[in-house]
Amino acid sequence: MGVIYQSMRRMGFRVCFETECLLKIVATRCFPLVLVVWLLGWLAPAPAWAQKLYCKPCWHSFGEVQIGSSSSYSFQLTNAGDKTLQITSASEQGSAFSLGNFSLPVIIQPGASVELPVIFTPTAKGYINGILTLVSNARYSPLNMIVTGFAVYSSGAELEVNPATLNFGNVRVGSSATLQATLTARNASVTISSDPSTSSEFAILGLNLPITIHAGQSLPVTIQFTPNGSGTASGKAGLISSAANSPTVEQLTGTGVARTSYNVYLSWNASTSDAVGYNVFRGNVQGGPYQQINTALDASTNYTDYTVATGTAYYYVTTSVNAQGQESAYSSPVEAVIP
Repeated sequence: MGVIYQSMRRMGFRVCFETECLLKIVATRCFPLVLVVWLLGWLAPAPAWAQKLYCKPCWHSFGEVQIGSSSSYSFQLTNAGDKTLQITSASEQGSAFSLGNFSLPVIIQPGASVELPVIFTPTAKGYINGILTLVSNARYSPLNMIVTGFAVYSSGAELEVNPATLNFGNVRVGSSATLQATLTARNASVTISSDPSTSSEFAILGLNLPITIHAGQSLPVTIQFTPNGSGTASGKAGLISSAANSPTVEQLTGTGVARTSYNVYLSWNASTSDAVGYNVFRGNVQGGPYQQINTALDASTNYTDYTVATGTAYYYVTTSVNAQGQESAYSSPVEAVIP
């Protein structure tokens, strides 16, 4: 111990066990550590915010583009930082949008810009949007850009059907249900020559063919579902016409339910708001999910469900609908147990 004590005295240290003395030794030895940390910070690489990737603009609408055609646009990408920036990956969401010639990785020097080409090639009519994503070493990576477009048919005649899909819900085997659809001629007059269906359970009623719908005019049609047996049925009603988009197809679904000797009669109090009708929903669990079982808005305050199965519990709720098409929340559920 005496040897160690003498050696430490030559180095300028004091040996003691008091708290005060220990704190002084620690404080003395910490200064070199602070210096080292400062030196490491001085030698560290430039932070990510030294690279700043900007798009100008960051959103573009292609407007109307005919189906089968393409439209292109280039985004300007700029490195607004003071260090070299590298884009390592580029991707797009939305099948109608694709990237042009943009070979990765892309190096952008400080203050420099590059062009990102984007191509819009729609295949189906309607509004379409997409997202372009660039991953880089810039701060706030990835960078997202929004693209939109509206796909239209050529300037020739077009036949629209609205809604494009009809669901008849549950219908007893041996009975029928009907729903309405609307046919509209766009750009020019359209002559409908035939209306084939892929299933004998679905039919278009009251359409005396051939018939011509003048440009901008609409024609209501009635479609009927008559299930041949129990289970889900699906089909397509096609409209062969002079339109550029012929055949125009209506998607159809419905469920046939076996006859039963039981039915559930429902009645409710009229809504205190300006209701023009009611919808009826049914589920097998209290609290839902519920499925609508009336095929058209019910103007009365009662409904009979003929599609119940024996040995099953059902929960029913209703909603009211006003003249503007706004629907209320569900009513309180009621239970019906079928023996």
